Amino acid sequence: MIKRCFDIILASFALLLLLPIFIITTILVALYLGRPVIFEQARPGLHSTIFTMKKFRSMTDEKNENGELLSDAVRLTRFGHFLRKTSLDELPGLWNVLIGQMSLVGPRPLLVEYLPLYSDEQARRHDVKPGITGWAQVNGRNAIDWQEKFELDIWYVDNQSFWLDIKIIFLTIKKVCSQADINATGEATIAKFTGN
Repeated sequence: MIKRCFDIILASFALLLLLPIFIITTILVALYLGRPVIFEQARPGLHSTIFTMKKFRSMTDEKNENGELLSDAVRLTRFGHFLRKTSLDELPGLWNVLIGQMSLVGPRPLLVEYLPLYSDEQARRHDVKPGITGWAQVNGRNAIDWQEKFELDIWYVDNQSFWLDIKIIFLTIKKVCSQADINATGEATIAKFTGN
């Protein structure tokens, strides 16, 4: 209950405080990347329940001759990279927090296609609500491998507390300001998880 109240109060405050940035980002995304401005994608949440996560789009919709999307490296524009580097692409996720699908802090919601690939231990990341930021994000983000990322997520599940969430939020602000660990080595974002 404390965590939920904290999420509502802080997400509401952040949306009000960042409203000018939200409006400017919306306009710039429409100009540089086109519409829709908001990228929506099904992600597994608490107990693997599927919800629609919202982000500012950071990639184009360029496709090859077969109608398949091109690689992230090709579709991620300089402006899109800026959005990810500054985490501005995550701002619409505050709405997911307000309506209770996400928390400010928790394991990042990954792709639905990964669900059958998890071990029983890795699947425990869904014992809590997913977060906009999390323990794995402040301890390497996309620069760490999948195994380490899952271990950090499970550590958070087992050790979560109000004070740990406060610590993670402050460490997140520090990470965003330093713009560290945005992508994996040799990747535009991060390589797909293919199982254990």
